Amino acid sequence: MSASLEIKGLSHRYRKGDEAAVSDLSLDVEPGELVALLGPSGCGKTTALKVISGLLAPTSGDVLVDGASILGVPPEKREAAMVFQKPLLFPNMTVEENVGFGLRMRRVRREDSSRKVEDALRQVRMDGFAERKPGELSGGQQQRVALARALVTEPKLLLLDEPLSSLDANLREEMRELVKRLCREGGYTTVFVTHDQEEAVVLADRIALLFGGELQMHAEPEAFYDHPSSREVARFFGATNFIEGEAKNGSVETPLGRLRLESTAPPGRTTLTIRPEAVRLDESGENSFPAKVSSATYLGTQVHYELDANGVKLRAALPPHIRLEKGDEVIARLPAESLWALG
Repeated sequence: MSASLEIKGLSHRYRKGDEAAVSDLSLDVEPGELVALLGPSGCGKTTALKVISGLLAPTSGDVLVDGASILGVPPEKREAAMVFQKPLLFPNMTVEENVGFGLRMRRVRREDSSRKVEDALRQVRMDGFAERKPGELSGGQQQRVALARALVTEPKLLLLDEPLSSLDANLREEMRELVKRLCREGGYTTVFVTHDQEEAVVLADRIALLFGGELQMHAEPEAFYDHPSSREVARFFGATNFIEGEAKNGSVETPLGRLRLESTAPPGRTTLTIRPEAVRLDESGENSFPAKVSSATYLGTQVHYELDANGVKLRAALPPHIRLEKGDEVIARLPAESLWALG
């Protein structure tokens, strides 16, 4: 049932003259792939999802499934199932009736429908709850039922609009694993909207990051940490170290000295970034320099150190057994393989 999804030059304005909620968005989702639409509130990710589902018509652009445009297809005939932030279950129906609702609308035979509903509830670990009403379930259980209702129709596209954001931290982690397992086992082509970087990294094969309705970067999760496309993208993923310099002859002249990168940097002014956890302390060698600890913050699994090195502020995240004090002088090293020149 897996299908390819292609979004081509998609734009949407809610009212004429308004700034576009989504602007010239183009991306592809391979059959069976899970792509996360990630970004802060108001960046256009839910608008894009609603256009894919047919709940909104785009101002311009196209949406194609298996190479064919679906813009003229009504939402109920798009073979797409959507799960919202709130479960939106029918309160007067039982769990079994809620999950089987879509099958009844498709006039699936009763015996086939019963089997499919039973299988769907087993998939989301809600077998045994078939006769309960939504009001008798916890928030997490209701969201499982909503997920079963989406999966029971065997959709070509599974569209998830921040379905875990209202759950507590422990339940959210459990549900992430469930969603990931179901999508992998079922081979569903999935678009998952979230504002949570960790959630996107855990779940997605690829992430599409949006700011202000525009696509900033579309890549595998690791690339957002190791090779961000811009300072804004790097900062969104927790990067705090930015070093200005001049690239020439395969290295970069900076206030910290000449730094070598494993990747190439175009000649001219550039900005280097490195993850705090990649910074090394009390290690001499290539790309090393003296620094002073200006603050230390204990965070349980890590200690974050603020460093001052020739006027450049750096942050290092180290294991808690390495304990330094404010004012300590250290040798800092920036491994060449962890340095990246921003575009």
